[in-house]
Amino acid sequence: MAVRLRLTRVGAKKNPIWRIVAADQRSKRDGRVLETIGHYNAQTEPSTIVLDEEKVRAWLAKGAQPSGTVAKLLKTQGITGPTA
Repeated sequence: MAVRLRLTRVGAKKNPIWRIVAADQRSKRDGRVLETIGHYNAQTEPSTIVLDEEKVRAWLAKGAQPSGTVAKLLKTQGITGPTA
């Protein structure tokens, strides 16, 4: 099972808020997740990014691959990889 760190959409119509989750890469975007590790709101100024850094590092150490967008968010928060 390949685990991916990615975004899942929550919030109202035309008011998206994104959860950062660990999920099987074969599951749907808003489908079953293994664990919620944070949230992201791009509509605030500046954007709100809240991560449980301990959980993120644990998933990265287990081999989870971040999606492109989540990789950018992790870089913004100063989290680079499992050994960092």
